Amino acid sequence: MKKEGASSSPGGRGATNGRSVGVTRDVTRSVPPRLQAMLWGKAAGRCEFAGCSKPLWKSSVTQEQVNIGQKAHIYSFSNVGPRGNDGMSDDEINSLDNLMLVCHECHQTIDRRKDGGRYTSAVLQRMKAEHEQRMERVTAVGADKKSHILLYGANVGDHSSPLSYQEAAPALFPDRYPAEDKPIELTTVNSSFSDRDAGFWTIEGESLQRKFKERVKVRLAAGDIEHLSVFAMAPQPLLILLGTLLGDIVPAQVYQRHREPATWKWPATALPPEFEVREPTTPSGPPALVLALSATVTTDRITSVVGPEVSSWIVTVPTPHNDSMKSHEQLSSLRTLLRRLLDKIKAAHGQATPLHVFPVGSVSAAIEFGRIRMPKADMPWRIYDQVNACGGFVSALSIPNGA
Repeated sequence: MKKEGASSSPGGRGATNGRSVGVTRDVTRSVPPRLQAMLWGKAAGRCEFAGCSKPLWKSSVTQEQVNIGQKAHIYSFSNVGPRGNDGMSDDEINSLDNLMLVCHECHQTIDRRKDGGRYTSAVLQRMKAEHEQRMERVTAVGADKKSHILLYGANVGDHSSPLSYQEAAPALFPDRYPAEDKPIELTTVNSSFSDRDAGFWTIEGESLQRKFKERVKVRLAAGDIEHLSVFAMAPQPLLILLGTLLGDIVPAQVYQRHREPATWKWPATALPPEFEVREPTTPSGPPALVLALSATVTTDRITSVVGPEVSSWIVTVPTPHNDSMKSHEQLSSLRTLLRRLLDKIKAAHGQATPLHVFPVGSVSAAIEFGRIRMPKADMPWRIYDQVNACGGFVSALSIPNGA
């Protein structure tokens, strides 16, 4: 590699090693097949320019298999080229350390200016090193670490749910990596319905169940999916429904979009869970399960819907807030707590009695609550959602016995 302190004029076009300024080196541009194979292997067949990572084994237009990779020199092949080559031996010019695998577009970008411009040798060396280190990390993960990314979004009030594979995929590392380069998409695209519209819950619920059957259930039955990584943003009744469709038989990891910092990746550390359960003094009226995790839910909001005789079973935290769920461990603890509580409520009120569910929590909590449902053993659920435009909680979805 080029030695620090080697004499050169600006742009690396000095006369060195007996060569005159502007004279191209007498070394072939041909890179030996052995080095080409190593370059492709270390780059994993993708463009090494930071932020590109384009697959170089197929056409981006027709998807036909074709080699579109180019070998770019960090220190230029010519002594008058971008970033110069003063102080380098002939062997160093075509060495693995001095070559990047790039697409045509990125090759033109880095070589656009004679002196390299902002794409200095140090910048390109860093791009190459970071890309190759990332590819090595990814490909070192065992086959049993594959996970299919599942995206589900539905309008929350007037807000759509922007979900993307590009944001979700990094959250899997280092424990797992994407099984495919595209997600399993359950979102209703360009839906104009909101939770205050008549028919919203029926339309969205039926759409979710149909897409899940077509895009997930069939592949699970065929053994094509071994693990799911779930990313969702939707009203909580729909998230609970998604959880019931997933169940706890399918190995899955549910992710939560955190606000501070804004990321889908679970924090490396978090405080231990501190869930509180408040049971009714006399469980004689209609049972209601209130999940007050992200905000406080006052009694009048429940009685205005179910009636004054309601028996409220409340699960909350000392200080409810939007980012209350911060770790896998907290989610696992909540699952265990809720499973035991559902059995206790059923014992107190009977299996045939409808359970009114008021979820005010995180995305991950709502999905996991649905996943613990036991279709043949649990009470029927009537799930509500807070819709400000309708003045409070509204009945959204019902899940009968056996479903």
